[in-house]
Amino acid sequence: MLDAAVVPGDMASLDADLLQLQEMSTFVLKSRPEFTQKLFDQWLSLPEAHRQVASLLQDAIAGAPLNVPGSASGSGPGTSNSLPSMFPAGSAPPLSPRSCGSPRTMKQRAPSNLGSPLKVLNEPVKESIPQFYFQNGRPPPSEIKEQCMFRVNHFFYGHTDGLQIQEFKLVTREICKLPSFFSTSLFRKIDVNTTGFVTREAFIDYWVNGNMLIMDKTTQIFKILKQQNQSFLVKDDFKPLLKELLATHPGLEFLQGTPEFQERYAETVTYRIFYYINRSGNGRLTFRELKRGNLIDAMLHADEEEDINKVLRYFSYEHFYVIYCKFWELDTDHDFLIDKENLMKYGNHALTYRIVDRIFSQVARKFTSKVEGKMGYEDFVYFILAEEDKSSEPSLEYWFKCIDLDANGILTRNEMQFFYEEQLHRMECMAQEAVLFEDILCQLIDMIGPENESYITQNDLKGSKLSGNVFNILFNLNKFMAFETRDPFLIRQERENPTLTEWDRFAHREYIRLSMEEDVEDASNGSAEMWDESLEAPF
Repeated sequence: MLDAAVVPGDMASLDADLLQLQEMSTFVLKSRPEFTQKLFDQWLSLPEAHRQVASLLQDAIAGAPLNVPGSASGSGPGTSNSLPSMFPAGSAPPLSPRSCGSPRTMKQRAPSNLGSPLKVLNEPVKESIPQFYFQNGRPPPSEIKEQCMFRVNHFFYGHTDGLQIQEFKLVTREICKLPSFFSTSLFRKIDVNTTGFVTREAFIDYWVNGNMLIMDKTTQIFKILKQQNQSFLVKDDFKPLLKELLATHPGLEFLQGTPEFQERYAETVTYRIFYYINRSGNGRLTFRELKRGNLIDAMLHADEEEDINKVLRYFSYEHFYVIYCKFWELDTDHDFLIDKENLMKYGNHALTYRIVDRIFSQVARKFTSKVEGKMGYEDFVYFILAEEDKSSEPSLEYWFKCIDLDANGILTRNEMQFFYEEQLHRMECMAQEAVLFEDILCQLIDMIGPENESYITQNDLKGSKLSGNVFNILFNLNKFMAFETRDPFLIRQERENPTLTEWDRFAHREYIRLSMEEDVEDASNGSAEMWDESLEAPF
């Protein structure tokens, strides 16, 4: 009976929607009738399809309404007589959304009872994006802000008019966690109208509302020291800082009776800071340079340490004393300027004429002295730091420029030989065993290990621990001879204190020598007792 119901010629009138193939689109079925016929035939061979067709025929004979899901007369999606699928459950691959055909080619038909797997959203979902830009920086967390406000209320309690500058030091150290000698600079930064008071509201507005509270230490210090319309620090920005350090640090109290030496100390500290940190050498200290340097740690150390001489970076008074005395020894007429002849006496005539000429040609650094052919105190500070600590990068750059005669960025054999010739002549005059340049050149190449053995670059020097000896060999006879003899005492001393730099060791030896010379002079004038042999310098 079922075979008679199937007439192949009726395929043209077959409604593909009746197949209810959820895995296949109607458009595909209608566009390929032969394929659709085969699917229909296969569907009829299913046992469940036989039962359902028989049931439909019986209903038609009895005159009952047909309940075919998906037809125009169907009862809707709630029917229970759904036709069986061609594919087993879960075995069909998912269809691309585009397989349903273009809306322009699809005919309008009644809604199918087969729900679409894609949900149509009537309205776009609104996603809340948190604020990520803050003009003055991200505000502090509420917990940190509350703790800060509690301490602010404590220090400003009872001071309705605000705190004066001498009372503000505790706020600087306890709330801001800055070195105490920053109090004057911070006070003036807040007291813009120079009223002599900083109120609670003014401090909160600057420190809390201005988000200084959550900035890192380098950013805080940079913003406090720099001028309002500047993006860098200059030497004058450190003056109020060092003035307060000199007035309050216990290790510098003895200088309060000698203001001229207070000024020289502050200048020397500033010059040392810019020598090591201002790598561009333009006198403008940027935030990046400040952050890469070790000045902030040195400031914190100076605030905690009562003995200023233990703060070897920048602030040591002994280091200042050595620099100033060495300059004073060379400046015979005490006009605070030295010339070539004066500098030739440095280190017991250790330097060659040729290197001194290069220094005064200002190829390594332009002199700040306004007198032609004269070196000022600041220029001398840069020179002595470069000469006595050739392991540092500023020193290597300084002397590299002096040796690089044609300024092409490399040291050639001829350039090194030009400077060594005078060294060779001096050794012959002193009846020292002369070392030929060919042997010296091999030694230099072995020490540095350059990428190209025909020349030496700055990167080659910075990558070697023995690079300082290259310059001593070329133009400092005393240090060259000391390097050749290899004093075992100095070698042992370096191993015992590996954290000390060449400058630290030099300054220590020179301070002992200078202080003992002063003791001898005082004793000869009857102003002190004679020192005994046990007080001699151990170096």
